[in-house]
Amino acid sequence: MAIEPSFCLSRYNALRLSSRAQWFAQVESLESLHDCLNWATARQLGVLPLGEGSNVILQAHLNGLILKVALKGILLLRDDGGQVRLRVAAGENWHDFVAWCVEQGCYGLENLALIPGSVGAAPVQNIGAYGVEVADCIVGVQAIDVMTGKVVYLSAEDCQFSYRSSVFKQNQGRSLIITAVDFQLNRDAPVNTAYPTLKDALFKSAVNKDAPNHQDVFDAVIKVRSQRLPDPTRTPNVGSFFKNPLVSQSVATRLHGEFPGLPQYETDSALIKLSAAWMIDQLGWRGKELKGVAVSEAHSLVLVNRAAHSSTAVLGLSAAIQQSVLARFGVELALEPEILGSPEDRSK
Repeated sequence: MAIEPSFCLSRYNALRLSSRAQWFAQVESLESLHDCLNWATARQLGVLPLGEGSNVILQAHLNGLILKVALKGILLLRDDGGQVRLRVAAGENWHDFVAWCVEQGCYGLENLALIPGSVGAAPVQNIGAYGVEVADCIVGVQAIDVMTGKVVYLSAEDCQFSYRSSVFKQNQGRSLIITAVDFQLNRDAPVNTAYPTLKDALFKSAVNKDAPNHQDVFDAVIKVRSQRLPDPTRTPNVGSFFKNPLVSQSVATRLHGEFPGLPQYETDSALIKLSAAWMIDQLGWRGKELKGVAVSEAHSLVLVNRAAHSSTAVLGLSAAIQQSVLARFGVELALEPEILGSPEDRSK
């Protein structure tokens, strides 16, 4: 168990921001995870798990013990020839896992290909794309409670999944470190091509345009995402920076009257989803740069870090965009990535 003090986290976050952890450790086994938790408890330190840093904004200082969760492994729990249940360690790379599932003929996640991050981070954000949310395929989550050191198991219902959120982003779930996720996939799952952008890409690229298969969907999603979203390994970014806002039917009706071009989508609830990208585009933000951070030319939901070292620059541009959208449309945009740490070292 190697626990390092004053550890630089610049290469552990997709925005490549300068940040320093008071203490840092990478855990590759449940035994080392428990050892780290005991070490932190003895010193009355808080503990914060970190996956691949693909959906976080790291501020200058992260106090306490920061744990890089690198647990690996895919365990087959059940396969009846149709439904397949897998337990996947939190440190597995998300896209690699999705690719493995497609290769094995286990379907349901192919629409979520090429989303950066780890398996353990997927339920926290309830990642979603092209008509699918990861909650659709999760049956349970295994975690360790930092407060007690005990292993706990949360059913899908316990996880309280909602649009880009879960119990793990709420107070009652913040003491939980996810160690594994249980998925139920299906060898006979229907091919999901309902999302318009995906359907269009499939029509242009699929061998059988009338009946694309799961591999076609997987390939099309990769192609679309590669064209529309900058590669975080080359251009620092955390993907979609703003959530598509959910509004009441009355607000949606008002906005349709004032802005008939604003895309609106029905949801499983009574709320209507609005296109944040459309509103940002209408205000002329695409390509604009402020203090080294810019709105991507390829997609207006993505903020890219061109030269900034501090989270202050990222949050400054995002706040300016939020304020302009609120002033013009009367709609509040919420951030997708989570802000971690503080501008100052509070351990002293």
